[in-house]
Amino acid sequence: MVHNAELREFLRSRRARVQPSVAGPGRRVPGLRREELAALAGVSVDYYVRLEQGRNLNPSDAVLDALARALELDDVERAHLSDLARPPAARRRRPPRRAQRVSVATFQLLETLDATASPALVLGRRMDVLAANRIARALIADFPALAARDRNYARFVFLDENARALHPDWAQVAADTVAVLRVDAGRYPDDPDLSALVGELSVKSEEFVRWWGDHRVLARTSGTKRYHHPVVGGLTLTYQALTLPEDPDQTLFAYTAAPGSPAQNALRLLELSDPGVRLTEW
Repeated sequence: MVHNAELREFLRSRRARVQPSVAGPGRRVPGLRREELAALAGVSVDYYVRLEQGRNLNPSDAVLDALARALELDDVERAHLSDLARPPAARRRRPPRRAQRVSVATFQLLETLDATASPALVLGRRMDVLAANRIARALIADFPALAARDRNYARFVFLDENARALHPDWAQVAADTVAVLRVDAGRYPDDPDLSALVGELSVKSEEFVRWWGDHRVLARTSGTKRYHHPVVGGLTLTYQALTLPEDPDQTLFAYTAAPGSPAQNALRLLELSDPGVRLTEW
């Protein structure tokens, strides 16, 4: 029997995270026991054990919803559980082999954000950097100057020495990056480019291996991020992540600073730094 290792490890990691409402004396098991989780989800212990063993049981949406409630999963984790629990034939998904392209309208939006000193970039599958406006390239990295395979945000965070200096909260940024890649791995388990990326980062970064083993998943929507730029110093920006309508695997990240703030002044200074590559030439 073919076992689903990703489903097995995800369920185990989430079960270990949930604390029982009543912990008896001498309890040594972290989180919920299998029989406790089965009772909370309303399934038999035998069924849950086989599911956690990674056996391909094709659980119903009702069972997955019950497990999600018992495991206290958020919406992203619930969607990831559904991806992992798909039947084997459905899980053999690869993204289209054609290269992702950014639309003309999106390029125009990036240029408009440039005019307001707002860094913006588009990430595709595997966190490939598909486009970035000029101020984003001045703030983060000149991605067009890199080889095509190196235009990847996860590779930048873990393998570019400048990334650690740029991100004062590098450990959190890196752990979140791994969690985003985990979502992609659940959606496209047979993506050879993603497998190659995970393999490369696993070989070159012990931190990546540790965080990948946590089976944490994350979808960025909004928040704040701190930077320390070698020219303009420290700045804190807010961001919004928008899924692009022409391709659900493309996300636009737009960063802004409060009007008149030191961060906005720093971004205005960065406008003077121009990588010299027009967006349409990427």
